[in-house]
Amino acid sequence: MTDWNVGDLSFERWIGDLEAVVAAADPQEPFVLLGMSQGAATCVAYAAAHPERVSRLVLYGGFARGTLHLGDSEKDRVYRAVIEFARFGWGKDNPAFRQVFTSLFIPEATDEQAASFRDLCRKTTSPANAARLIDSIGTIDVTALLGKIRTPTLVLHSRKDAVIPISQGRALAAGIPGAQFVELDSKNHVLLETESAWERFCEEVLEFVGLKGSTRGEDAAFASLSPREREVLALLSEGLGNAQIADHLSISEKTVRNHVSNLFDKLGVWTRAQAIVFARDRGFES
Repeated sequence: MTDWNVGDLSFERWIGDLEAVVAAADPQEPFVLLGMSQGAATCVAYAAAHPERVSRLVLYGGFARGTLHLGDSEKDRVYRAVIEFARFGWGKDNPAFRQVFTSLFIPEATDEQAASFRDLCRKTTSPANAARLIDSIGTIDVTALLGKIRTPTLVLHSRKDAVIPISQGRALAAGIPGAQFVELDSKNHVLLETESAWERFCEEVLEFVGLKGSTRGEDAAFASLSPREREVLALLSEGLGNAQIADHLSISEKTVRNHVSNLFDKLGVWTRAQAIVFARDRGFES
């Protein structure tokens, strides 16, 4: 933020800020609204209040209910400890707190990326504001607004996100009528451009908003599959059952089941039919 002396950092103020930005931009037609992390809840509130303004809603790494509203006493205590840690440790020359913060947000970052993120944290806000922001994030609750959303919505979430568990993303998508949910194969809350999850994020968002994604024929999601998983998917797409695939590859049926389960996880699908449709529609090259 540009101003470190801020009087109101409430969730209601964030919604008001978004409304002010849209009013200043004065778009002449409905626009795509992207909300990330706590910004997802802000975008939900805006879309619920101004459905005529938003053509598509894209939410990544988001949640509907903050930690302090989950009714989990242990998580509540930990969260409040993080608030106090931020208040007294955020701006210190010793980056101990920011290292913990960074390891949660981008556990797979390189040393250089982690150092850059830690430095960005220190430069963008004061310790007092960091504590107030974290406190405000914990008190967010837009669950009552989810059912009011009528805008086509895409929800994406990293499978092993340590900041906001994927269960929160699933609950967010489940509460919005007709929302699509995409599970990304990543541990990072902040996606890195070098990981396949980032490529898939771009592909999914571009397709959702009606733009072409990658110029390559095959979806980036398939890059996470092992050679054996690709073989299994190719045979599965031909309509073969597990026993037939096992015979074809000279492996046990139990091993086939394991491969099928793994590729389901990586592609973010739950059934054989979904996997077949995914492979067909995303240009899988067997």
